[in-house]
Amino acid sequence: MREEKMKVKEILDKAYNEHHLTKDEIKFLLNSEGEEKELLFEYADRVRKEYVGDDVYLRGLIEFSSYCKNDCFYCGLRRSNKEAQRYRMQEDEIVEVAKRAYDMGYRTVVLQSGEDPYYTKDKVCSIIKKIKEEVDVAITLSIGERSYEEYKAFREAGADRYLMRFETSNRELYQKYHPGMSFENRIECLRWIKSLGYELGTGFLIGLPGQTIDDLANDILLVYELDSDMIGIGPFIPHPHTPLKDAEAGSVDLTLKCISILRLLMPDSNIPATTALGTLDPLGRQKGLKCGANIVMPNVNDLKYKLKYELYPGKICINEDATKCRGCIESIIISLGRKVGQGFGQSRHYELKKAVYN
Repeated sequence: MREEKMKVKEILDKAYNEHHLTKDEIKFLLNSEGEEKELLFEYADRVRKEYVGDDVYLRGLIEFSSYCKNDCFYCGLRRSNKEAQRYRMQEDEIVEVAKRAYDMGYRTVVLQSGEDPYYTKDKVCSIIKKIKEEVDVAITLSIGERSYEEYKAFREAGADRYLMRFETSNRELYQKYHPGMSFENRIECLRWIKSLGYELGTGFLIGLPGQTIDDLANDILLVYELDSDMIGIGPFIPHPHTPLKDAEAGSVDLTLKCISILRLLMPDSNIPATTALGTLDPLGRQKGLKCGANIVMPNVNDLKYKLKYELYPGKICINEDATKCRGCIESIIISLGRKVGQGFGQSRHYELKKAVYN
């Protein structure tokens, strides 16, 4: 056991100093338990404090459409789910929620939906412009795969960030769980987004059936290769109206290890403590914030929409109004000796890269 701890410390010292690890070293950390695992969390928290500080930035999440053209095996919004409650918010409605989020202190709004073709390039551009005219917020889009021309138009309209996870780097698993979709196209879209000057957010699911530790190490390395400014990872949670309804949920513990390793490798990127973490573990978000995370994304929608946007069942805070949710998350942050960040909370990774290129 002593040798194990020495090896973990050796790997962690290398990660701390170089922000780079081999695949085998990542796998060794993913398999750590007990004192070795706690040491990993401690190093990640130290790096987080040194590189991004004690501020925890809030993102106001606006889930504006539950329609989706895709049929992903794990998602409650999949087009084959006839039990899903579908809705679309209209432009002015979305703008009003963004204004309300601003009044509650949010300086970033995340516009998220299923991949819904109803929202054409012109519609999305119009929404972005209207929000920017009304309030001074950063806008993150999370609306899936689009053409290069659409990404370019959204950026020119004022979108600042784009979030799209690749979910798994294992091509075989990707094809299995994403019928009619292409892993290569997904990665090309992410590269387009990065090239257009967005802050890029990507990440993966933890615990998909058939996924291995080897796959997770590759996932971490792909996030690193894509030079992501924001890293969104969370545990898989089975939905009763999907083909994976009987699968086991992903591991909170493994999710925390992935967050920690990614913080060590990408010390100045933004990393959320996700709602999925808090859904599987009542203290999940707190644990995420204590092992490297620095972002939380509360939902700011009306209850009538929050209840219908069901990616997975049992989501926490689903019955709370946005104001109460905002107060609750702030109290959690303060209880950890941290504080709510002011301003847009732009990724320091993005800021530094931009400064170098300019």
